[in-house]
Amino acid sequence: MKPSPLTAVLIGAVLSVAAATGCSPTPRHAEPAGASPLTAPRATPPSAGQPADAAPGTCPTAASLPLPKDFPANLPVPSGAVVTSVEHRTGDRLVVATVVRGGFDATLAFLQRRLPKAGYAPKDGEVEEDDAESNFSSATVEGRWTLRKMPDCEEGVYLTYLTAAAS
Repeated sequence: MKPSPLTAVLIGAVLSVAAATGCSPTPRHAEPAGASPLTAPRATPPSAGQPADAAPGTCPTAASLPLPKDFPANLPVPSGAVVTSVEHRTGDRLVVATVVRGGFDATLAFLQRRLPKAGYAPKDGEVEEDDAESNFSSATVEGRWTLRKMPDCEEGVYLTYLTAAAS
């Protein structure tokens, strides 16, 4: 049975719209369920940065991942920080996500005090009620840290470092 001209036009229109919008059975840019606002698309295979076990938004329940060998040796990290993921990105950028259980104010004070002592100059930073961020640089490293309160982890904060070799 041959489809009517109207049916053929409707099928053609649907296929054209699907092709033009890139429709597929699954969304291409959907975030994983429970992804934190600090989660970014991976530039490496998923096996490259296995996160520590934790339910979304809660305190980590597994041992910390080790800091990668290419993390700047003198970049201060709060005592007891749990490394939850490590991502190597294009341009030799490194993203290390941690959870710190010292509270927002104490972790912020640590960063503001210890980074300059370690030779990192802060720039373009801002502090709000539940989050803070700042760029920093040294003779060999450029980077950015971000700090955000965790809703379901008592005194827990997300602390993420992005680092790259200074240009």
